[in-house]
Amino acid sequence: MKSTVETLSPTRVRLAIEVPFAELQPSLQKAYREIGSQVKIPGFRQGKVPTAVIDQRVGRGAVLNEAVQDAIPNQFLAAVRAHDVHTLGRPEVEITEFGDGQPLKFTAEVDVRPEITLPKLEEI
Repeated sequence: MKSTVETLSPTRVRLAIEVPFAELQPSLQKAYREIGSQVKIPGFRQGKVPTAVIDQRVGRGAVLNEAVQDAIPNQFLAAVRAHDVHTLGRPEVEITEFGDGQPLKFTAEVDVRPEITLPKLEEI
């Protein structure tokens, strides 16, 4: 994962995060398990539907969407920890680029705790 921080104002930053497709594999497998347990397809027990059948019946796009929705919070938290950003509230996330087999690129704008410099006690 690659990430950068851009300061928009003293209380707001934008994180630009790029996640290689290989790092999305655990989220992709989890999405297949969840969708497979929710759909009913004749000839298969619930939760035992092969991935190819899920792609055919539900669509690869739905699986990718589920995987991205699962991966974004984890990747956002990893970027926040890596850059030592103290967030306040929920981020506004915008997916800038994503395709099947392509890296996921997204930006997240979030409010941060402002830097406060306290004067020395002796000078007050």
